[in-house]
Amino acid sequence: MEKLVEVSEQEIRIEFALGCKCRTNIHIKSLSPTSPVAFKIQTSSPHKFLVNLPSGLIAPLASTTFQVVLKPQSHLPETFPRSTSDRFLLKTALALELTPESSTSEFINSWFNSAPHLTTHDIKLKVYFLGPLLLRQAVSVGDVEAVRSLIKRQRSVVAELPPGEAESLYRVATQLDNTNTNTSSSNSDDMVGLLLEAGLKVDKCAEADELKCASKGWSDLHVAVAFDRTDEVQRLLTKKERGPLDCRDKEGNTPLHLAASKGLLDSAKVLVSAGAQVDARGHDGRTALHRAAANGDRQMVEMFLDAGADPTISDFDHGRSAFDVARDKGHKDVVKILDRGASVLSAARRGEVDLLESLLEKGASVNFSDQYGLTPLHIAAIKGHKDAVMMLVEFGADLESQDAEGHTPLHLAVEGGSVEIVQILIDRGANVNAKNKKGATPLYISKLMEYQHITEVLLLEGTVTSLN
Repeated sequence: MEKLVEVSEQEIRIEFALGCKCRTNIHIKSLSPTSPVAFKIQTSSPHKFLVNLPSGLIAPLASTTFQVVLKPQSHLPETFPRSTSDRFLLKTALALELTPESSTSEFINSWFNSAPHLTTHDIKLKVYFLGPLLLRQAVSVGDVEAVRSLIKRQRSVVAELPPGEAESLYRVATQLDNTNTNTSSSNSDDMVGLLLEAGLKVDKCAEADELKCASKGWSDLHVAVAFDRTDEVQRLLTKKERGPLDCRDKEGNTPLHLAASKGLLDSAKVLVSAGAQVDARGHDGRTALHRAAANGDRQMVEMFLDAGADPTISDFDHGRSAFDVARDKGHKDVVKILDRGASVLSAARRGEVDLLESLLEKGASVNFSDQYGLTPLHIAAIKGHKDAVMMLVEFGADLESQDAEGHTPLHLAVEGGSVEIVQILIDRGANVNAKNKKGATPLYISKLMEYQHITEVLLLEGTVTSLN
C-alpha cells in the first residue's frame, strides 16, 4: 500500500531537561488527493509520554500537527540521543466513509478499534533526546559518537550556546583523558575538533589558554582563577564538588599560586578568606609570596604578609626566600616591605619604640609573623616591653593571633612574668580563657610558673581554673 501521509520528521526529537515537561511538534501532510486520511498515534511508553491530538482526520492534501509531551523526569535518559526503549507508531488509513463532523479524536480512535481488519499504512518513529544538558553529559564522559549524533540532529545545540556555557563546555572537552582507549569514547583533541567544527564559539585567546589548562592539570578552581573570574571562584568555593581548596596542578601549584603569579588580587583575597594555605609550596618549594615578590606586586605582597605568610621560606632550587627573590629582581619597594616585616619583629624584640612607630607609620605589617608564628606582639609581650606592646595594640595588632603552638600574646605575657603587660592586654580585650594547642590557658601557665600576682589578676577576670 502506498503511504498516505508525509511526516515532517522520521524521528521524535525532544530537547531534554530535568524536572519539567518537554514538548515537540510533529507535522503530518496528507498525500491523498481525493479522500480524507484518518491517523492514530501509539507509544510504547504511555507512562512517560502524552500525545495531544492522539488521533484525527486530515482532509485531502491538507496538514495537521500533533504534539508529543515528555512528562517531567528526575533522571537522565538511560540511553541517548536515541532511546532504545521508547517508540511511536503512526497508523494511517483512508477514511472514505468519514466526514468532517466525525473527526473528533475520540471518534477516530473508536473507529480504528472497531475495524480490526482495516488496511493501514504504519510509520514507525524513533525517539531521540537532545539538548545542552545531554550534550554536556556526553562531552564529560568522552562519548564522541553521542556528541556527533546530537549535533547531527540539533546543530544549534552547539552554535547557540551562550559564551559562558560555550567556554565551560570547551574546558570540559580539553580536560578529557587523552589516554582513554575505550572504543566508545575518544580523546580531548577529537572532541574539541568536533565541537569547534559544529560552531562552538570560543575566544581564540581563551581557546589557546584552555588547551594549556588541560596540559597543566588544572582544576575548575585553577581555571576560574586563571581567567580572572572572581564570581566563578566564589561560586566554586561554595560547592562541595569543587575539590580541595589547595588542589595541585602538575607542577604542584595551588590556585593561590596562580592568582599570585598573574597578579589577580581579588581572586587571591577570596581564596585567602576561604582558608587557602598562604605558605603552600609548589614542587619547586616556592610559595605564593615568592610569586608575588618576583612580580614586584606590592599590594599582593602586603596582603599575603597581613594573612600571615612567612617570607623566610626558601625554595628548593636555590634556597632563596621571597625577600631574596625581590632583591634579585630589583623590586626595591617590595624589598622594603619584606624587610620592614623582619624589622618590626626585630624592633619589638629589642623594645625600640621609636623605630617601631616609624616602621608601622610607613606601612609595615603589624601582624607579620616569623616561621614559628610569632608576631611582634608575641615577642614584645614575652620580652616585657610594655611601651612596645601598647604601641602595637594601638596600631591594630591581633590580640588573638596564635603561634605555632597555639599561644596568644597573653599566654606569652604571662610566661614573661609581666603583670603590667598582662593587665594591658586584658584591658584591651584579650581572651583570658584562650587555650593553646595543649589546652593550657594563661591561668594554667601562671599557676605552673607560680606567678602569684598574675594569677590573682587572671582570677579577678573570671578565668577558668583547669587545664581543659
